[in-house]
Amino acid sequence: MDRGVPGSTSHRGRLTVDVQRHGASLVVTPDGELDHHTADLLREPLERSLEDGDRLLVVDCSKLEFCDSTGLNVLLGARLKAEAAGGGIHLAGMRPVVARVFEITGADGVFTLHESLADALKETPQP
Repeated sequence: MDRGVPGSTSHRGRLTVDVQRHGASLVVTPDGELDHHTADLLREPLERSLEDGDRLLVVDCSKLEFCDSTGLNVLLGARLKAEAAGGGIHLAGMRPVVARVFEITGADGVFTLHESLADALKETPQP
């Protein structure tokens, strides 16, 4: 039952994920609500990108309206895999409601954060 509260429905259509290459970076853009019902929609392209050899991923969070602990764990897990492979994950353009989850949990201290996607692409290492 959808009560109009972020994360309150099992409808997977509340999140879409776009993946595009920008130079050496792969930009992954989740759009909507990232929660326990939709987490696999982000997990799958992140893991596939890392398996395909991409090492530098930028997650453009500017369209992310909500993120719960499951979504946070998807990003943390991908970060560990990227770093183990010699790469990393940068987060860009977080809305205040999403940034608050990262602040409360301390996750903002383990990711490289950027104000915008443009800033992230300027500041990420290029080959």
